[in-house]
Amino acid sequence: MNYRLPLLLLLTLFLCVFACRNNHHAEEGTDEGGVRDLAQIKDSGELVVLTLYSSTSYFIYRGQEMGFQYELSEQFAKSLGVKLRVEVANNVSDLISKLLAGEGDIIAYNLPITKEWKDSLLYCGEEVITHQVIVQRSNGKTKPLTDVTQLIGKEVYVKPGKYYNRLVNLNNELGGGIQIHLVEGDSITLEDLMSQVSQGKIPYTVADNDLARLNKTYYPNLNTNLSISFDQRASWAVRKDCPQLAEAADKWYAANVISPEYTASMKRYFEISKSIPHSPILSLREGRISHYDHLFKKYAKEIGWDWRLLASLAYTESNFDTTAVSWAGARGLMQLMPRTARAMGVPPGKEQNPEESIKAAVKYIAATDRSLQAVADKQERIHFILASYNAGLGHINDAMALAEKYGKNKTVWKNNVENYILLKSNEEYFTDPVCRNGYFRGIETYNFVRDITERYQTYKKKIKK
Repeated sequence: MNYRLPLLLLLTLFLCVFACRNNHHAEEGTDEGGVRDLAQIKDSGELVVLTLYSSTSYFIYRGQEMGFQYELSEQFAKSLGVKLRVEVANNVSDLISKLLAGEGDIIAYNLPITKEWKDSLLYCGEEVITHQVIVQRSNGKTKPLTDVTQLIGKEVYVKPGKYYNRLVNLNNELGGGIQIHLVEGDSITLEDLMSQVSQGKIPYTVADNDLARLNKTYYPNLNTNLSISFDQRASWAVRKDCPQLAEAADKWYAANVISPEYTASMKRYFEISKSIPHSPILSLREGRISHYDHLFKKYAKEIGWDWRLLASLAYTESNFDTTAVSWAGARGLMQLMPRTARAMGVPPGKEQNPEESIKAAVKYIAATDRSLQAVADKQERIHFILASYNAGLGHINDAMALAEKYGKNKTVWKNNVENYILLKSNEEYFTDPVCRNGYFRGIETYNFVRDITERYQTYKKKIKK
């Protein structure tokens, strides 16, 4: 009995110490999982950013993460001396839910500033003013509208939702007269409507000014000057219990907004034209397409392509300009992204060398061809390879998955998979569980494949093999 008493005391003491240590760790876990302010973020070495897929915030292009909000997030993370990790939510409600649940540190998205969330969120960082504008042609037969009263008697095409609602309210304010056409169905997106305005197929549509400004870089003849709504403030946000992070974001943005990095990002998405001017064939009489025909002939053999098809791809990519640099940073004759060029063996500083560019592009095409063996027909596979060259293989896999889901042939491009790459700019489709790569501006890829294949047919008729 005398031996048991010290043993019991030791056991009791051990349990107390163990319980205290567990409690201490539990408190540490709560601190790390619940309150994760600036100090904890710096200790972890990682900033977790929450955002949404869109043409202005975050998307994947040719296998590379891009987007204006994404680039600002990178700049902010760099200022903190930490790495960036991006988590994508499904919608604004999900974005806020994930933040409040501690699944991210900061929302990097133009989140509307409302009274509803002021008790839960601290708005910080980038603050912008958005409003809705009329999208119209600047060089059409009629002069652009300059006042909302001029909308009376005009036809405006809009999708259901906030744009339609605003037009209905504006029409009531003006006493009626605006001919509002509601465009329903998933096959037509807002970006499609802006494209149709540019082409003169429809006279007017409505968009937020930032989205309209971005699309103006694709369609320079758009006019987006006429506002039809009140200004809406929007900003980044953190949880209410993260005041240090909010303060750091405010200070960073105030300093960063005049930096070369911020200016470069702004120009990349909202100012630099994304269209490439094209010129005709070099010399039909001499049977020459470009100054690089001998290189197309040399390397096309390695992938079993007609050299004229490879030339058509180069024409669409760069207009045979070896010094071309795209808005996204693709370089050279074949417009390879820097990461792809390195992976395909282009020596540093040789991105604009025509032979190195063609050799690397052919190597990339061969790798893509191997990834698309599910498309058994070799000629049909070329359409998928061209689409992947433009969009990146991930988005093409998404479009194939969507085609299969909706009963179309996923191994046929025209009128099948190409229709679903178009729909990848539609939220209902790019958030579908079968899609792994999110938003994509599919109209570019749709036109890219058609332009190259149609020009190839022209080359075949006019230039002897």
